[in-house]
Amino acid sequence: MQKKPAGLRSILVLCLSVAIIIFLLNANAFGKNTIATNSFPEVADLPVQTNPPDVMTMMDGTKVTTPKQWKQRREEMKAILEHYELGHAPPPPGNVSGKDIQSRDLVDGTVKFRLVHLSFGPHKKLGIDIAIFTPVKGGPFPTIINPSFYGTPGVNFTNTPGARFVEANTNPPATGTNSTGRPRFNFGAPVDPERAARGFSNQLARGYAVVTYRYTQCGEDNRNFRTNSFYPAYSGYDWGVLYGWAWGLSRIVDYLETQRFVDKDKLIALGHSRLGKLTMVATAFDDRISLGAPAGSSGAGTGEYRFCGPGRGGKEGIEDMTRKFGYYFVPRLAEFTGHIEKLPFEAHWFIALTAPRPWISVEGTDDQNCVPNAVKHAVEAAKPVYEFLGVSPDRVGVNYEIHRHALTADDWNAAMDFADQQLRGIDHQRKFDQFPPEPQIMDTPVRPSF
Repeated sequence: MQKKPAGLRSILVLCLSVAIIIFLLNANAFGKNTIATNSFPEVADLPVQTNPPDVMTMMDGTKVTTPKQWKQRREEMKAILEHYELGHAPPPPGNVSGKDIQSRDLVDGTVKFRLVHLSFGPHKKLGIDIAIFTPVKGGPFPTIINPSFYGTPGVNFTNTPGARFVEANTNPPATGTNSTGRPRFNFGAPVDPERAARGFSNQLARGYAVVTYRYTQCGEDNRNFRTNSFYPAYSGYDWGVLYGWAWGLSRIVDYLETQRFVDKDKLIALGHSRLGKLTMVATAFDDRISLGAPAGSSGAGTGEYRFCGPGRGGKEGIEDMTRKFGYYFVPRLAEFTGHIEKLPFEAHWFIALTAPRPWISVEGTDDQNCVPNAVKHAVEAAKPVYEFLGVSPDRVGVNYEIHRHALTADDWNAAMDFADQQLRGIDHQRKFDQFPPEPQIMDTPVRPSF
């Protein structure tokens, strides 16, 4: 065989090297998943799977039997979730830094408050304001990251009589209702840090630090989300706003890893309703989160899609989520309406991706948006992964309190009791495996969840 000229060989080597670099850069840009999107079938071509897809069976049909195979399977699962539900997020920016805007003691000198502006991304022009509450004494603390519907405490708040009146009448625990019987809250109103600190008094007294922030800083909660927040800086990505919210939470983790007050092995993410969905996604995709605690996450949350919606359990199903909140996801997810048996993933995949880290679903017995049977299927389907990884299936927990769609003090206590057991070695002699009796299937319309 005739040898190629040396110059041609050099050009070929250079081209191959460039191709490898481009491949690796693209793999990193999509969460290190190296599975090409063109390897996934169109929705119409997917096989029927009456039962929830098995996390322990790889795309080629191989059963997972080794840790190495499980590592590969995790990347497959992430790629499938990104392709059919979430979209693709940019890689971590790698340049998160924080600047203290406010800092003072609250609650009679027992709580330290800091308002910090995080900067990151291209030219460090992106940012989030976060409020940090820590006990004055002690540390490092297990730290709860709590995305909130309300304004980040301290942002735009002025301690004047007029501001105090507005804040006291528009933020929790206000109890007024409007003509629909729903709470009358002004979610965008400034929040008094002192009042917020007192609202977190139980968490702080139990030795936890709390980091909270308004979630819409990470993407507006509407169909125009691509025009604001992080999205214009990353226009080449197809991520829905749910993945954007989760990506934003991970930027907070970036910052907390640099802070001395944080026990890095005890980072907890806890959010309610759509912020429960956010928590679930962030915990599955960010291994630095030590424990995920989605609360009342409803449709597209901890309940299996196959057991929610019309004829399958009622309440919020895939039809409701893609019709009302389609901007959370990639448009492809809506194609499963009427074809739920073709869905190539399920909610328990997010729990399985969290393994072997602990995870708990915090629920209300009478939640008008959540189906206990769907949550039960998800929890039970994830437990074998924990056993495969050599840890107790008790690391997957669930807790029900008697209430409708809300996040209550009892829910907080349950989540902290579970975290105490799983992360701190404090045994409260509680079981986190009890489900309420399954009510009759309801196919009546549900109101949008928060």
